[in-house]
Amino acid sequence: MNIDQILDKVYLLPEASKNSLKEHITEISYPKGFCLMEADKVIPYLYFIRKGIARAYSSTADNDITFWFGSEGQCILSMKSYVEDKPGYESIELLEDCDLYRMETENLKKLFNEDIHIANWGRKLAEAEMIKSEELIISRQFKTSLERYKDIMAYQPELLKRVQLGYIASYLGITQVSLSRIRAEIK
Repeated sequence: MNIDQILDKVYLLPEASKNSLKEHITEISYPKGFCLMEADKVIPYLYFIRKGIARAYSSTADNDITFWFGSEGQCILSMKSYVEDKPGYESIELLEDCDLYRMETENLKKLFNEDIHIANWGRKLAEAEMIKSEELIISRQFKTSLERYKDIMAYQPELLKRVQLGYIASYLGITQVSLSRIRAEIK
């Protein structure tokens, strides 16, 4: 996806406002396996995925727990860093070579004060990210792992082709053996 498509997906901006926003966005590329964000650090950027896929995870003493996947057109940000300028709790790893659009959070916040359209765009971005978090919490609390897997099949089928099954199992909150049973049951 190009940057215009991504920005428009969040909220339609007047052309002058969109151009002001784009002046502060740079394109960057990182290889598969790159850690884009580290837990317990303030992340001064937000990203949009032009090409590739990433995962967010938190580490425990025993393992990493994946709780989010992002692909083309999606935003990558640490909400805690973005909103409160405090260290985030998540790490973000790139699961493929990725082309990204990057913007400094500080520049975006300045634009919020200068342009009401960009401020509304930022509000819409934050609202969309909060809805994703809410949906994840509700899914984890009220759906079985089988139902959550079927949701991936229905709404994010590309994940099943592009992401290691171990990460999918972690995302579902189950072991890889349990995931294999679910996959066999569905076939």
